[in-house]
Amino acid sequence: MKSVTLNNGVEMPILGFGVFQIPDEETQAAVEAALAAGYRHLDTAASYLNEAAVGAAIKASGIARDELFITTKLWIQHAPTGSVQDDTKRAFDNSLNRLGLDYLDLYLIHQPLGDYYSEWRAMQELHKDGLARAIGVSNFHPDRLVDLIDHNEIAPAVNQIETHPFHQRAADQALMRERGVQIESWGPFAEGRNELFTNPLLSAIAEAHGKSVAQVVLRWLIQREVVVIPKSVRPERMAQNLDVFDFALTGEQMNLIATLDNGASLFFDHRDPAMVSWLGGRRIN
Repeated sequence: MKSVTLNNGVEMPILGFGVFQIPDEETQAAVEAALAAGYRHLDTAASYLNEAAVGAAIKASGIARDELFITTKLWIQHAPTGSVQDDTKRAFDNSLNRLGLDYLDLYLIHQPLGDYYSEWRAMQELHKDGLARAIGVSNFHPDRLVDLIDHNEIAPAVNQIETHPFHQRAADQALMRERGVQIESWGPFAEGRNELFTNPLLSAIAEAHGKSVAQVVLRWLIQREVVVIPKSVRPERMAQNLDVFDFALTGEQMNLIATLDNGASLFFDHRDPAMVSWLGGRRIN
């Protein structure tokens, strides 16, 4: 498996398995199938409500802990009983217990909302204590990312953001590269929106390589050095998504895919006041 080296020297597999929107009762079986297929990088979150099922699958697999790269995410902390920093550490402990692990490979702030500076200070301590090998963020736009970097001791190792052929984030990635932050894609297939799986351009490229459109999209991201975590509950699709290291897109094909970029989210804008209020009102842990 190809990997990327994070800004603190930690090696992160460039291709992993995500469990967003997999129902809790289906998650353990899906993760067990993914691990059997060869995945060693798993991505979950407290807000997905399936960390315990991921942990059960890890335990059932018998795979050595040091062979796995496990990510989970911190939800917005509201400090109902104490400081945001204390509640962040408590949320981390809850996630670790649900996963049945002694440490995380990557811990992310899930949303750029609330007192995420206090959250980050707590996460820096978790990292220094060896409980999180790397720490990062998710859904941070460049302005908030740079501000967080400039006013803290540790720069995020990763920023996980919506990245797919219709929202390619090239400028964001360039800024992250300058600042030593690894870009990671969520929603690589845009959840099938804009008829991605039947797109004529992607279909033609897929046919040229004897691959599926999904495999072309994953290969396109990997060639851009974007970490990606596709999701599936079907073992045959899991295996297919791993089978993307035996071909390469040409420069011309990469340039053609670049023309699909619309430069806007297909889901929601984290700077939209209504969305900010909705996200901030959710309670986790």
